[in-house]
Amino acid sequence: MDQAFVLSMVEAVVNGVSTKKVSKIVEQLCGETVSKSFVSNAMKHLDPEIEEFRTRSLTSHTYRYLYVDAMYIKVRENHRIISKAVYVAQGVNELNKREIVGFKVSGQESTEIWKSFLQELRDRGLTQPNLVISDAHAGLKAAIQEVFVGSAWQRCTVHFLRNILEGMPKKECVEQREALRKIFRANTLQQALESRQDFEELTGGEKRFSKALDTLDSGFMDAMQYLQEPEAYHISLRTTNSLERVNREIGRREKVVSIFPNTESAERLIGAVLMDMNEEWAKNTGTFLMKKGNPIVGRT
Repeated sequence: MDQAFVLSMVEAVVNGVSTKKVSKIVEQLCGETVSKSFVSNAMKHLDPEIEEFRTRSLTSHTYRYLYVDAMYIKVRENHRIISKAVYVAQGVNELNKREIVGFKVSGQESTEIWKSFLQELRDRGLTQPNLVISDAHAGLKAAIQEVFVGSAWQRCTVHFLRNILEGMPKKECVEQREALRKIFRANTLQQALESRQDFEELTGGEKRFSKALDTLDSGFMDAMQYLQEPEAYHISLRTTNSLERVNREIGRREKVVSIFPNTESAERLIGAVLMDMNEEWAKNTGTFLMKKGNPIVGRT
């Protein structure tokens, strides 16, 4: 079969068309019967390119900000269907451009696996990030603190706010909820502290808010680290939303497969999707973080 046609089949699979549907399309267009296994095997041509992308040197840029997150997929292994985590890291370089700097398919989230993943980034030349943005998974947080000693950890404010709201009464607390949200609209740490005090004064005398107050107290400073960065970057640095959009794109392609036949096939498809996204970001003439004066500069 013509090589260009094979590459077109591969591209279709990467873009979310199932191997079964690709086989049917080829048969309709060419009158040739192409098995699903043929299409799957054609995907293996991507392996060298994906491996080069996954292990490339990161020494050509300085990465000030790092986002890390994980999502779950289903994989067949030893005649069983199991869940595996897809670890993804997104860096923002000195030009305010974002990149996929790493990915990995492995077991359930744990401190050791997260530590291994983050250490691989360091071994490939990733510079010490000023801020690492993630959710509050205990294993991930511990790994960040161990691998990136001296980096600040930014707890995703979307997840944190949700955790606090879960501890609040469902009824008769509209004013208190608005006071809570005001904390996360602050432009400076001082504003956040003042709004926090207002919230505590509004709720502190009532037992029904005790759980929410405990949650806020335990995670407040971790969720406010972004306020030490340029104000123009706050909206992008306070949450993992940008990386979760990446995960949703992976999920859209993964949904077509449903269950990966093995870990290698998962890494192949996910790697191809991430490569495509990275190439699109590189071609984009805009920047990920809004500019305000010069590109990324150090803290003052």
